[in-house]
Amino acid sequence: MAFSSFVCLFLVGFLVFAGKLLAEMPDSDDEVPLEMEKKELLGIFEVMGALLEDSDWPLEHPQPCTETQWPGVQCEIGDEDPPMFHVTKIHIGPDILTPPCKSSATLSESLLKLPYLKTLSIFSCFSTSQVTLSPKLFGALSSLEHLALVSNPTLSGEIPSSLAQISSLRVLTLSQNNLQGKVPSKIGALVSLEQLDLSYNNLSGQIPEEIGGLESLTILDLSQNVLEGQLPSSFGQLQLLQKIDLSSNRLGGMLPPDIGKLNRLVLLDLSHNLINGPFPETLSGLQHLEYMVADSNPIKTEVPNFVGKLMNLKTLSFSECGLIGPLPNFLSSLKNLTALSLSNNSLTGTVRPNLGTLPSLDLLNLSNNQLSGELTLPEDFIERLGKRLVLRGNNGLCTSNPLNKKENISSHVIAPLCLNPRGPRDDQTLAGEHPTESERVKPLDQDPVQESSSTGSSWSHVKLNSFGFVFCFLSMLL
Repeated sequence: MAFSSFVCLFLVGFLVFAGKLLAEMPDSDDEVPLEMEKKELLGIFEVMGALLEDSDWPLEHPQPCTETQWPGVQCEIGDEDPPMFHVTKIHIGPDILTPPCKSSATLSESLLKLPYLKTLSIFSCFSTSQVTLSPKLFGALSSLEHLALVSNPTLSGEIPSSLAQISSLRVLTLSQNNLQGKVPSKIGALVSLEQLDLSYNNLSGQIPEEIGGLESLTILDLSQNVLEGQLPSSFGQLQLLQKIDLSSNRLGGMLPPDIGKLNRLVLLDLSHNLINGPFPETLSGLQHLEYMVADSNPIKTEVPNFVGKLMNLKTLSFSECGLIGPLPNFLSSLKNLTALSLSNNSLTGTVRPNLGTLPSLDLLNLSNNQLSGELTLPEDFIERLGKRLVLRGNNGLCTSNPLNKKENISSHVIAPLCLNPRGPRDDQTLAGEHPTESERVKPLDQDPVQESSSTGSSWSHVKLNSFGFVFCFLSMLL
């Protein structure tokens, strides 16, 4: 009995002592406080001080990773012992309204004090003072994965070749700035790069052959520059590419056949360049292509045959390309097509009625060509497209159905009424032969007239003869 009492008292005493000991132990967060290295903290203060209007930013955000966070700065915990916070992202943009960028905003070399920085994105910040990309600065940001400097009018100078030293870079977006010079050939060393957007600058020279080294690239946008020369054949090595936009440059010559190897490509925009035809038939290999835009290039051939093999096409635009010949029959096999624009060319022959069977077609622009004959597109198709059916500027085109009187259809969209609506129903006319002069339309500035029988013609002849007889009789009397 005495022994049992002793054990109970011992256990009670032990529990009291253990509870007191645990109560006196510091909390785990207090024992290992998460902080930033002083050099890194000073670095973020200096970087933000060079960008933002608010000089009190360091006072308002003394611990930008913990208690006094700011939405444009993100941090991650490192694997040191003890663990510490590191700045991994800096974002300045219109989605963060306060504080704004100051008029003298610049890129501070104190970015080098942020060795863990993965993302640097600055939008619409450099608009007054001139800013350039320092080769020393960007060559040393070894952890950078995402660099986006966008819509900065006073960001000028050349793209430094030292960017090629950032082997971890996955996204490089330098669009809508005022950058000049050439696309650096060393950029091909960025084997991890997935997106390259240098659009809307003043870059010149040729696209370097070394671009074929970007084996991870999925998006390439070099539009709205002054690039020239022929596309390099190394494009065929970019097997993961899904989007190519080279529009609005001065690129010329013929397309390299190797582009047909890009079997994951979804969008190809070559518009507003100086590219010559014919396009290589190897482009039939672009089996995932959905958008093909080649407007305003001196192609000067018939509609390329490979187009008929691109079954996933949704948009096809070859306006102002000097295209000749008839509308090919294979266009009606592109069942996913939603927009077809072949305006401002020299296409001849008839508008094939089977274009009206395309189930998804929502825009058809064949304006300003040399198309002729009777328009025999299905009436429901014409009414469905309405003003998105554009046929003006084809003076040889007519219709036997006055659809232009319907409310949703403009007279600029539908051709005038045919005088002799026989229509291109024979195989020869469908193959693109022109109708005879007697089958052509009445001029656009006259009212349509139907001559339904020979009776009307004979009656006109009788009236003419009667008038002649009366005129001769009166002459004799005088």
